[in-house]
Amino acid sequence: MILAIDIGNTQLFAGVFKDGKIQLRFRKSSKIQSSSDEFGLFLRQVLRENEVDPNLITDIVISSVVPDLNHALASACIKYFNLSPLMLKLGVKTGLKIKTSNPQSVGSDLIADAVAACHLYPNKNRLIVNLGTANTYSLVNDKNEYLGHMITPGMRVSMQALASTTAQLPEVAIKKPDVLIGKTTVDAIQSGLYFNTIGMIKEVKKQIRDQFSIEQDIITIGTGGVSILFEEEKLFDQTEPDLVLMGLYLVLKINQNR
Repeated sequence: MILAIDIGNTQLFAGVFKDGKIQLRFRKSSKIQSSSDEFGLFLRQVLRENEVDPNLITDIVISSVVPDLNHALASACIKYFNLSPLMLKLGVKTGLKIKTSNPQSVGSDLIADAVAACHLYPNKNRLIVNLGTANTYSLVNDKNEYLGHMITPGMRVSMQALASTTAQLPEVAIKKPDVLIGKTTVDAIQSGLYFNTIGMIKEVKKQIRDQFSIEQDIITIGTGGVSILFEEEKLFDQTEPDLVLMGLYLVLKINQNR
């Protein structure tokens, strides 16, 4: 079995694969600095609690946008699983051609998303919309060339910015609003966050079609922890909550077959 781990700015998102299919998903806050022992004990415990024998893990692959946690997590894999993890970074084979000005600056989570999108939707132009701490819009063409991306604040970051820089606006739950025009401040903020995101996604899709010379239609793939909120809005052709984990699994397989 393969353990895939994505360390984001807010959460650690991980999954266990068996025979190419994901069997288990779990999350942990990445806001709190953890030692290698804390990571290792957490991973082994959560596997056991979900009836997965930690000793059956044969490979571990990791993407991370939080460099301060990388050493502790890698050390945990070695100490508690006796495995050296594959860290997704520049130089690791992915099958993508990175066409940005500085490939090293592209987040490993975005690379993993793109690898999975190319596998799931071959020979297509893909717009990958990842809604999380930051909202990212990654463009990958039908030649598996990663053309670049756009980054905007996520819904929670936007909400926290409002709460921290105003005197009377509170923090609110991130949810689909019941109304467009709120009758309360909480309703108004929730509606604004939600419909602002819808408007951004629609405009980005329009601008990409207008500005890029892409002959075929673009398939839009929604992913990230918040993407499920928008399933009924028909913003995405497909929603793939596990896209980053699938990408990590595929990267591991590509590098095992080198």
